[in-house]
Amino acid sequence: MQTFAEAGISPRILAALTRQNITSPNRVQSESIPALLDGRDVVVQSPTGSGKTFAFLIPLLERFQPGRPGPRALIVTPTRELAIQVDAVFKSLDSELHDALLYGGVGYHTQTLALRRGADVVIGTPGRILDMVERKLLPLSRVEYLVLDEADQMLDAGFAPDVERLIGLTYSPQTVLASATMPQWVSAMIAKHLNDPVTIRLVTEGPSLLEHGLVRTDLGLKLRLLSDILRQHRGTIVFGRTKHGVRKLNRDLQRLGHKSVELQGNMAQNAREHVMASFRSERADVLVATNVAARGLDLTHVGLVVNYDLPDSAEAMTHRVGRTARNGSTGRAVTFITHEDHEKWAKLRRQGAPALRTLDAAELSRRGGWQYVEDGASAAASAPVQVRSTGRRRRGSRGRARGPANRQAV
Repeated sequence: MQTFAEAGISPRILAALTRQNITSPNRVQSESIPALLDGRDVVVQSPTGSGKTFAFLIPLLERFQPGRPGPRALIVTPTRELAIQVDAVFKSLDSELHDALLYGGVGYHTQTLALRRGADVVIGTPGRILDMVERKLLPLSRVEYLVLDEADQMLDAGFAPDVERLIGLTYSPQTVLASATMPQWVSAMIAKHLNDPVTIRLVTEGPSLLEHGLVRTDLGLKLRLLSDILRQHRGTIVFGRTKHGVRKLNRDLQRLGHKSVELQGNMAQNAREHVMASFRSERADVLVATNVAARGLDLTHVGLVVNYDLPDSAEAMTHRVGRTARNGSTGRAVTFITHEDHEKWAKLRRQGAPALRTLDAAELSRRGGWQYVEDGASAAASAPVQVRSTGRRRRGSRGRARGPANRQAV
């Protein structure tokens, strides 16, 4: 499929795509859309930011017309933020279908009204969807098209029972599983619930647009080093491991003069939306977050991702660094590692995390430069960082790299 028109996409949707300057399908869309239009179950594994949302929404909109009892399509996401984003893409396609957006952390009134008015499509998180089912506001027996977005997390231990319940309330719908990673244990769920699916695995071809390096430091110097690096970049997401750690790190960065905001699971929905609005509008330069921000958020201006704390799995790292270098743009990622992290880093490598080269921490923190050093020289290279910081903003390169530079070792 070379063009959307070639697949028989309606003029209304073609016009909506054109308004967004989307004139031709990318690879994941060109391989997924024809299979979905043919009614096949599909498993899509492609890099984050590769257009999976359009790939499963366009066939949905082509298949259904308004006016029949619903919902006829159900899109399940692991996080509220991803549900909101999918809903925004759905609305951007100018469909005549009505949707209901369901997620927790807010009241029921607006969501209940949307269901009672009649929803052709439901987009939401597992807990709130099941809540509405139990309130007898949401029958799933008419669902003909089921999407499990970010399927690896949806089917992980914490989500598997809810997902199984949701699938059990439907009657053999056409099913799409979409995610950036597809661990082997997902295969059992695919075999159980999908009917002879088309499997689409896309890998990045050519030079990587992501530069990803290790920064080796001492635990006591970690915060100051992060602060110095952030002064050389804007549009940065810093990932912590726990909600408490993210709150503390955000306070520390604000104390050091950074315009930072935090995103973590204990926040009310209106507070989360305020945080995202501040970061998207660039009123805040730094977003400090737990893994909740690692999946699905489409943030076009993120030039740097920092793994301040190591994630718990290689898949989580993939989703974290996937917040940059999206849709053909370049981006950088930095993973901090201290002496205390070595065992955990070795475990991540065994799980499939990429082999990363060590960066010159002094060059990165003082001038924003991106230079690799030999591992044996990394301690000496980072030693100057221990000198006191004046806190003054230094002039130097900002944000994304210019030119090819050295790429990630894999």
